[in-house]
Amino acid sequence: MHQASGVATGGVTISGVELAERSQVRFRVRYAETDQMGVVYHGNYFPWFEMARTDLCRARGVRYRDIELNDNLLLTVVEAQCRYLAPARYDDEILAEARLKHSHRRMVVFTYEIRNATTSQLLVTGETKHVFITREGRPVKVPRKYYELFAISSHEDSTVND
Repeated sequence: MHQASGVATGGVTISGVELAERSQVRFRVRYAETDQMGVVYHGNYFPWFEMARTDLCRARGVRYRDIELNDNLLLTVVEAQCRYLAPARYDDEILAEARLKHSHRRMVVFTYEIRNATTSQLLVTGETKHVFITREGRPVKVPRKYYELFAISSHEDSTVND
């Protein structure tokens, strides 16, 4: 398990509450995340994206768990992209950052940067697209109570047809 520490920074003020613009999670690369050469396996960056994304949602006032438990909805990944620029290695200190790129009633898009925390070298960039679904797998609109969390304009309800 990662020992991670998160920091939410900057943001917009909505209804008198400042919402974090981005979240940064700091941790060390574990041996189990690397190959025989000590380089992080390419698939391990996606869990790091998730760590930063869930921290961003928490910093903006909502935990993923609460969405699932209270609304019986899942925020599922429908598209994921990762661009590898330089390798992370065993025991490197990593800084994973997530930002809310854009959203609308049916989709939320996050972007990511993974950096070496010591050198600030950019290692990986990425993006994920998400939709809300029911437990039965049926896509649904973002619930209105999460419009502020995901920076969705409330006038979309009257200007966008289904």
